[in-house]
Amino acid sequence: MGVNILKGIPIQMPTKYISVTGGVLSGLGKGIAVASIGHLLSSKLKIIPIKCDGYLNVDPGTMNPFEHGEVFVLDDGGEVDMDFGHYERFLGVTCKSRWNLTMGKVFNMVRKKERKGDYLGKTVQYIPHVTDLIKNHIFEIVQEENPDLVIIEIGGTVGDIENELFLEAMRQMKEDVGRDNIIYIHLTYVPVPYGVNEQKSKPTQQSVNLLKQRGIFPDIIIGRCPDFLTKEIKDKISNFCDVNSDAVITGLDVDDIYEMPIIFEQEGLPEIIHKKLNIYSPPDLRKWKKLVDNIRNPDRQITVAMCGKYTRLADSYASIIESFNHCSAHLSCKIDLKWVETTDLKDTSFLDGVDGLVVPGGFGSRGTEGKIEAIRLARERDIPFLGLCLGLQLAVIEFARNLCNLTGANSTEMDPDTPHPVIDILPEQKKVAEKGGTMRLGAYPATITEGTLVHALYCSTEVSERHRHRYEVNPDYHLILQEKGMVFSGISPDRRLVEFIELPQLRFFAATQAHPELKSRMENPAPLFYGFVKACLGREPVNGSEKGLPLSQEEEK
Repeated sequence: MGVNILKGIPIQMPTKYISVTGGVLSGLGKGIAVASIGHLLSSKLKIIPIKCDGYLNVDPGTMNPFEHGEVFVLDDGGEVDMDFGHYERFLGVTCKSRWNLTMGKVFNMVRKKERKGDYLGKTVQYIPHVTDLIKNHIFEIVQEENPDLVIIEIGGTVGDIENELFLEAMRQMKEDVGRDNIIYIHLTYVPVPYGVNEQKSKPTQQSVNLLKQRGIFPDIIIGRCPDFLTKEIKDKISNFCDVNSDAVITGLDVDDIYEMPIIFEQEGLPEIIHKKLNIYSPPDLRKWKKLVDNIRNPDRQITVAMCGKYTRLADSYASIIESFNHCSAHLSCKIDLKWVETTDLKDTSFLDGVDGLVVPGGFGSRGTEGKIEAIRLARERDIPFLGLCLGLQLAVIEFARNLCNLTGANSTEMDPDTPHPVIDILPEQKKVAEKGGTMRLGAYPATITEGTLVHALYCSTEVSERHRHRYEVNPDYHLILQEKGMVFSGISPDRRLVEFIELPQLRFFAATQAHPELKSRMENPAPLFYGFVKACLGREPVNGSEKGLPLSQEEEK
């Protein structure tokens, strides 16, 4: 048992740390790299991922998806960076909001401490006060979770002014925890310029030089490249960047992110980390490789229409895409997503060749009438339909208008003066003034009705899924909706909130107020997505021994 020199917080000295930084340009895939490294080391180690983001937002909850991609919601209600989705999917952990440290959070904590007088009248400075707070936050997480390994991702790129304090904190960490207990991994870019057909090391050299100027000397360099790094380029990077050539690893461009652990294992990354940190946790990728092979070599194919308004940026729907990938891996089925921008929907041609339709979550009125029309067509043509969050609300509006004769039915979010507010704001939200972190967020339980499709898919009468919304199905309209044939297959324990709906006379028409895509895993696909894909394949969503299993016995063989 050792002691953290900053606050006297006891921490297990065997706890090891990996700091992952990026250079040259953003979007290289540090989150995928961290998740893949964690997956390879998770067989015998308890691993905690921590993400440090330089932006001044307290969290990404108020950011436009076009600006930052999907907002990932955790069980505890934290709105965090989308990389946490990769961490959970690859590591099988349930992350906590404290593990996402933004510079906005840091400055907020520093300000509160200063106002309380915690700095004892001292002039508050970036160093040591801010960097100490960052490190203490990490050590407090270690004390709470007692992990064997902590992987810390520093967002952005080296040279960004926003992440300088995080980098300085990482530099200081080697003195706090001991040089034998921390290694530094740097992800950089190795381009192959068009017409040259030669891997170039100069961007990596410059990026590593910037990192060294900040006092961090990488132990391992991962070079993102369209091809495997040649021995020549590895040797060159080794010479110029002062790392062993076997510690220069290919970060290969791949069509499927789940191939990355396989690539890293092939490159010998786990053994290098084992030696440098004096740990041993051998990877077992046999099942993982089989699932990846099913994605690469599918036996069949379907097309699913994704009806949204953030379709220009696929990262806006990252967890939905990954949920379909998980289904693809288990059903050996290629799932083509047909992106449908519903703002300017003019005819029904978007349904040509479509096997199923999804309406995902979202906010605001733009594109909602197009989504409602798409839901109507799916219902009338018996096309499998899956609604997520806003998708449930719009399915209720469509049903109310066309089957309950409630002309003008709408959500008060879209039309505050609607004569039939079948969707209304949650009562506790009406006095909320601040936007950040104030929605109904996190995991909430639902009571599932036996004999329904949802019950058959989950095989349970109690289900917990994650939420992110302000509006609900108006209780004043529950009775008429049910009288006209809509089944509330899942409701909140107090019977106030509708959590799942379905139309049992159709092949597959189901929606949830939750976001089940946030809990989908490679080894265990989200039940609603799995049933939806099977319906799109023209099969019964659940039958016999397949109930409750993401992979049936027949399909396992």
